[in-house]
Amino acid sequence: MNAIGPALPLAIGRLDPDGRLVEAETRLYELNDRAGGLIGGPLAVPQIATLARLSQRLGIAISRNVIAADGEDDLELWVRAEPDRGGVRLEVSGWRPRPVWRAPGTESDRDGDFFRSSADWLWETDASLRITFLSIEAGARYGFDSSAMLGQPLTRLFSLAHDDAGNLPILTAVAAQTRFDRQQAELRGTGRMVRLGATPRTDAGGRFAGFVGAAHMLDPTPPPPKIDAPVPAPAAPFGGFPNSFSQRLDRALRGPLGKIIANADSINAQTEGPLKPDYAEYAGDIANAGRHLLGLVDDLVDLQAIERDDFTTSAEPIDLADVARRAGGLLAVRAAQGEVRIDKPAMDETVPVTGEFRRALQVLVNLIGNAVRYSPQGGMVWIRLERDGDMGCVIVADQGKGIAPEDQQRIFEKFGRVDPNEPGGSGLGLYIARRLARAMGGDLTVDSALGMGARFVFTLPWRDA
Repeated sequence: MNAIGPALPLAIGRLDPDGRLVEAETRLYELNDRAGGLIGGPLAVPQIATLARLSQRLGIAISRNVIAADGEDDLELWVRAEPDRGGVRLEVSGWRPRPVWRAPGTESDRDGDFFRSSADWLWETDASLRITFLSIEAGARYGFDSSAMLGQPLTRLFSLAHDDAGNLPILTAVAAQTRFDRQQAELRGTGRMVRLGATPRTDAGGRFAGFVGAAHMLDPTPPPPKIDAPVPAPAAPFGGFPNSFSQRLDRALRGPLGKIIANADSINAQTEGPLKPDYAEYAGDIANAGRHLLGLVDDLVDLQAIERDDFTTSAEPIDLADVARRAGGLLAVRAAQGEVRIDKPAMDETVPVTGEFRRALQVLVNLIGNAVRYSPQGGMVWIRLERDGDMGCVIVADQGKGIAPEDQQRIFEKFGRVDPNEPGGSGLGLYIARRLARAMGGDLTVDSALGMGARFVFTLPWRDA
């Protein structure tokens, strides 16, 4: 048992620009010493070191509650990290001992821990409990429009039910900013019941930022469809596979991959208790590999869809500038991880065009994602807007190695890749993106040269506002 008590005052320390502990008051010094660190060496308490790196990278002060291991005990600390003279100034208070985390030992505990792994579908909200993500297959399977629900209050999709004590577990969890897994609700418009669970997430300042959640259908098997007459076997336009192949592939792989990704992300975030850092990193690698496979499934499903003779897109009034800003925002985390900056259009810029919002967003996410992938560290991806006659244009330019003129047609071919040995996607992204652009009455072109980066131009028909 350590000798640190809950009433001990503030302990101050400072890190140099390389994350080395150069000053520390007694209590912080002793905690770092017990963790194997020394003055002049890297800070040895991972939770505090992570917060310090985040503060230094963002250039802002961050305060957060952390749990740090201290011998056989855990300590609950309140840490404030603030950039200072090129390094970081630390203020550590609290020093409250708490029971060390143990692996769950009861059946009810295990049920909560594996709630997401057994879920039928996944959802996320922002701090206002507005929906920011729904598993793409959920709506089609359970009778609602997933895309229409984005941005709507969670109660637009669910009618929440009180528990035996007359409480709503989700509201209790919001107030306490804790996880919950016993919220029952009715899926509006279907009469079907679902059990919800979620883990809270926080922003860079330690404030509540919403929930990452899961849904478990309490009546998971929909009634079989009524069949009045035999249905003829579908044609097989795609590689000899029937038209239903992509749907079967999607159902067979998306659910298991989604659960793998969700659980790996939870392990990586250490939501259920501290882990060895290398284990958390392994979980992050697993989640990224799962996302790569899920992207391949998406590409194959889209490929079969766009090659059908009856494939069409919706003609909606959309703002291509808004779509470009949203696509850039979706890729902000990936860009930050690669130390690449995305220069998005200004909020007052507009490009009124006609197209399908979801498909236009898909095209731009592909273009910006490729630009981020092939940009060097410290590079920039530019997103610019133009009008060219009766077409609205989004230009995505990068500082990558560029594309030789003889390869510029090949990148738009099915499974076409300039260097098959280079890490990357399936070779379907640009093929699908161009097919979608042309289906909406626009086009997708490239202008590039070796060593000069690449410039992709996505156009859609201009719409007079």
